[in-house]
Amino acid sequence: MPSPQKVIVIGAGIIGASIAWHLQRKGAEVTVIAGKIGGVATPNSFAWINASWGNPEFYFRLRHRSMAEWSRLAAEVPGLPLSWCGGLSWDLPEVELDAYAAQHHGWGYGIQPVNRATSAMIEPSLASPPDYALHVAEEGAVEPVAAAALLLEDAERHGATLLSGVEVTRLLRDNAKIIGVETSQGVITADHVVLAAGAGTAALAASVDIDVPLETPPGLIVHSLPAPKLLNGLVMAPELHMRQTAEGRIIAGSDFGGTNPGDQPEKAAAELFAKVRAALKGGEALTLDFHTIGYRPTPKDGFPILGGVDAVPGLYLAVLHSGVTLAPLVGLLAAEEILDGCKAPQLSPFRLSRFD
Repeated sequence: MPSPQKVIVIGAGIIGASIAWHLQRKGAEVTVIAGKIGGVATPNSFAWINASWGNPEFYFRLRHRSMAEWSRLAAEVPGLPLSWCGGLSWDLPEVELDAYAAQHHGWGYGIQPVNRATSAMIEPSLASPPDYALHVAEEGAVEPVAAAALLLEDAERHGATLLSGVEVTRLLRDNAKIIGVETSQGVITADHVVLAAGAGTAALAASVDIDVPLETPPGLIVHSLPAPKLLNGLVMAPELHMRQTAEGRIIAGSDFGGTNPGDQPEKAAAELFAKVRAALKGGEALTLDFHTIGYRPTPKDGFPILGGVDAVPGLYLAVLHSGVTLAPLVGLLAAEEILDGCKAPQLSPFRLSRFD
C-alpha cells in the first residue's frame, strides 16, 4: 500500500477546517497549523448560507450546490450547528427585487415574493414589516466557529494533527515544488500545502513569489447579549441585516458582510445597534455586548481563488469571501483535486491564473 499523502493546511477557519476534514476522510496525513481555532475572518462572519444577490449563473450554481453539501456535512458530523431558518429580504428597490427574483427563480432557486401580512407571519417581531419582500425558505445559517471546531475535533479524532498557536513564517520549496513550511516551532515537510489563511494568504504566497490579489475591507458587526427569541430566520432590511444565533444573540451589520465603521467604530456600533433595537418589537430590551471588525479576505474581482498553482506544484490556494456558504463544497472538491490529481470542472472559473 502506498504511504498516505502528507498535507499541511494553514488556517483553521471554516474553510481550512472543512478542507482538513475532507482530506482526512480521504486518507491523507493532515496537519493543520493556525494561530487559533476558528481563524480570524470566521468569527466575524454573518454566517448566511445562500446563493443570493449579484451572482452570474456559474457562481450561483457553485453556491447553490454548496447549500446542499451543508446538509450532507451535517449528516456526517453530528451536532453541527446548522439551521435552515429561511431568509426574508427587502434591501433593494422593488423593481430590482422583482428582477432578482425572476432571474433566480429561473435558475431553480426557491424564492417567493411575500406581502406585508406574510412577512409579519414569517417574522412576527418586526416593528415595521415590509409591504413587499422576498422569502427563500431554503436559506440558512451556521455558527461558524463552533462548526470549524467540530470539524477539526473530528479530523483530529481520526488521526489529523492540530497545531494551534503556531505561526507559519514562510513556505518552503525545493526548486519549484513546495516541500513544506517554516513555523515558529521549526520546519514541517509535506507533499502539499493548502493556504486557507484568509487575509494572511497573500504574504505567505509572496514568500514563494506568488502574487495573490486580495483586498481586506473591514466589516462592522454588532452582537447583543443573549436574549429571548425575536427572530426566526435571516432578515435583510435596507442597511440592516440581522439574525439570531443559536445562543440567542442578535448579530447585525449594515449588510451581511458588515461595512466600514470609519474612524469612530464605537460610535458606529452604537448607531447600528440603535437601528437593531428600533427594528424589533421588544428590541428596547436588547443590550449591546460587543462589536467586531472583521477584515474579509476578498479577491480583487470578488470571486474565490481556488486550486493549485502551476508555477509552484504542491501549493493549493483557497481564498474566498463567501467562505461560510462554500465551505463544505470547497472542502470536498479541494480534497479530490489535491489527493486524486484531478481538476474539478466546477472550479475552473476560480483559478489564480485568471489574473495573469
